Amino acid sequence: MSARNQESTYKPIIRESQGLIFIRLAPGKYAFLRYSVNESKMLINEAYTPEEYRGRGLATKLMEAAVSYAKERNLKIIPVCSFARHYLNKHPELSNLFEQA
Repeated sequence: MSARNQESTYKPIIRESQGLIFIRLAPGKYAFLRYSVNESKMLINEAYTPEEYRGRGLATKLMEAAVSYAKERNLKIIPVCSFARHYLNKHPELSNLFEQA
């Protein structure tokens, strides 16, 4: 399988009990987003992709999963980490879902 085809199969997995959305990239290699929920707010605290996997849109896939999660639960997203703020700036159409940190 080529790297390009493999990238299209990366699917975010949500672990609510851990406040974690992750994508398994290879044995022991993960891209992840850490979040916490406080009442009606979802704080995006950290997004991380291993250096050798950066630039492939993986953090964007994680944020898309976080946005879907927040929409389903009627949560407002508070972008604490820099990537979450960057994502918000690139997607003004989602501004109704976000609150400033």
